[in-house]
Amino acid sequence: MTRKVLTILSNRFTPTKTPIYLELDCKSDGTIVKEKRLRALPRNAAYDEVWENNDGKNSLDSCTRMKKHYKHKLLRAKKAS
Repeated sequence: MTRKVLTILSNRFTPTKTPIYLELDCKSDGTIVKEKRLRALPRNAAYDEVWENNDGKNSLDSCTRMKKHYKHKLLRAKKAS
């Protein structure tokens, strides 16, 4: 099973700099299968998880810590089982 993850790389030191949005396809164990850079913030809520790094990093490889957003507007609604 794969899940879609939105990763936001922003800069809290220079807030005028535009953030970098990455769409990741991950396996259930956390292995990244596919990484795609997005041009802008997506409009539809289509993600299973949303993570953010606000240290001003330019790539996912250079990030040492991430913060998970639990009530983000782009999170997909959970299916009732």
